[in-house]
Amino acid sequence: MKTVDVDLGDRSYPIYIGAGLLNQGELLRKHIPGKRVLIVTNETIAPLYLERCKRALLEDGKLQVDEVILPDGEEYKSIEVLEKVWDKALECRLDRGTTFLALGGGVVGDMTGFAAACYQRGVHFVPTTVMAQVDSSVGGKTGVNHPLGKNMIGAFYQPRVVLVDTDTLASLPDRELASGLSEVIKYGLIRDAPFFEWLEINIERLLARDPEAIAYAVERSCINKAEVVAADERESSEGVRATLNLGHTFGHAIETGTGYGAWLHGEAVAAGTAMAADLSYRLGWIDRSLYDRTVSLLKRARLPVLPPPSMTVDTFKSLMAVDKKVLAGKLRLILLRGPLGNCVVTGDFDPAKLEETLEHFVAAAAAGAPAPSS
Repeated sequence: MKTVDVDLGDRSYPIYIGAGLLNQGELLRKHIPGKRVLIVTNETIAPLYLERCKRALLEDGKLQVDEVILPDGEEYKSIEVLEKVWDKALECRLDRGTTFLALGGGVVGDMTGFAAACYQRGVHFVPTTVMAQVDSSVGGKTGVNHPLGKNMIGAFYQPRVVLVDTDTLASLPDRELASGLSEVIKYGLIRDAPFFEWLEINIERLLARDPEAIAYAVERSCINKAEVVAADERESSEGVRATLNLGHTFGHAIETGTGYGAWLHGEAVAAGTAMAADLSYRLGWIDRSLYDRTVSLLKRARLPVLPPPSMTVDTFKSLMAVDKKVLAGKLRLILLRGPLGNCVVTGDFDPAKLEETLEHFVAAAAAGAPAPSS
């Protein structure tokens, strides 16, 4: 087992990474201060892992465990569905000493964390991640989607511990695995050039679920995320945490514009990353070889590098205008600048070049870009 620490002073917490950790109940129980636990999971994960997780929590006889099972999918990441968590908590008369435990991926983790932040103005929160191992489980960003914008309603709320059981990736569909690799590739592009180079050599091992490669990629990703979160917990306007959103402004527009769930988050971010790299090249901030390497690695990871053909330039502009990184009415983007492993958060770019990027990708998509396979 590997341990990565997120250094946030009195809110610091460990990330445990390893195989079979869902069977090691003591890892979870030592971070649960009260006697009540509410497991929040979804209809896909529950049949696979819910009973195992409950056994791990109950084996010393000191905890009482309740559960709530949500529908699965980005389209259910809403206030209406989130109310099911609060309904269950109130029905069970859970108090402020309760721990909400997220068993699942990014959607489950984001929603459970937000539910924990709000219930009685804050209860304990633990992500037990199945699909969010390299990004969203770390750092305390929680929330839900709104029809007009992704993740626009939420809170920063740090967990007590994050438990990453790499064995659970065995049950992950190939499309979901590839989607997660989009966030892995991001770390190499924005801050960790040696990791990107490692990915160029080992991407096929990750797709083949090689245990050693998976463990290394998860640990390296969590270390990168933890360092960024420790430096800029709440994504200040001039801080480094926004760099984690490489490709996300374009990607969130794709998710919102196509209807949540049509494209997986990582698929939309992959296309957005290609668009960000293209704009960076058009601005003269990176050389052609870095753009080509970025697109090549995304393709090898079985990810789309063009948006869906339904997206128009006007749709992109309208949805990007409500991005969370807009400041004083000015769109800011995360763009690559300089050699591999460097990026900037900036609103200081030529808007004509952004227009060129949007027009190029929209035209290429309309010409027959294949959609992600379901």
